[in-house]
Amino acid sequence: MDRLTRKELKTDKFALEVQHSVEYVSEHRRQLVRWASAAVVVVLLVAGGFVYRNYQRTVRQEKLATAMQIMNANTGQNPVDNSLSFPTTADRDKAFDKAFTELATKYPGTDEGLLAEFYLGTHAADAGNIDEAAKHYKVVADAGSGPYSSMAKLSLAQIYAAQGKQKDGENLIQSVIDHPTELVSKEAATIALARLVAPKDPARARKMLEPLRGNPRSSISRGALNALDDLSQKN
Repeated sequence: MDRLTRKELKTDKFALEVQHSVEYVSEHRRQLVRWASAAVVVVLLVAGGFVYRNYQRTVRQEKLATAMQIMNANTGQNPVDNSLSFPTTADRDKAFDKAFTELATKYPGTDEGLLAEFYLGTHAADAGNIDEAAKHYKVVADAGSGPYSSMAKLSLAQIYAAQGKQKDGENLIQSVIDHPTELVSKEAATIALARLVAPKDPARARKMLEPLRGNPRSSISRGALNALDDLSQKN
């Protein structure tokens, strides 16, 4: 028998591999089909989960938009144009509490749920219900270092200071200074901390505010100057 050339050897080897592959597929067709079907199911589940999450987010945002409309609604017997209105402030407050409580309860931990908690806290604070306000603010503050959490920490710190828990309030604001967000910058949190300590330690407050009076951001420099002006009037 003539010796096989390298080309023929490669060709025969390739043919043999193809034959083995064909035989394997034939023998394991049912198993391969099952694996392929499982892979398709996984892809469909992932895609379905993505669509479902987007749908859920859209639902939450629509509910938040409705709640915001209630919060900004007019009151009185004569509605303005076609805008949402309520006969009395009490009616609007009742609808406000229902809408935001439902949003916070049904979607805890989401951006919309946390924002609802924050608004419930602010609404309670405006009504003079400080304990209720603190409860809502704490839910948001404990949610992490996100933007809504940073806002809640500043508000909760003011309540703590009013309750005689000054150090707890300072620690909350310091955590925002250490981890600023897009809603509360390091400088804004520093001004908030200076205002918190000003009644008991005006010198320390002034030391925080002086470097910010020439800040290139007008909102920061104006906030620092206003806080310094308040310090001067009290001393």
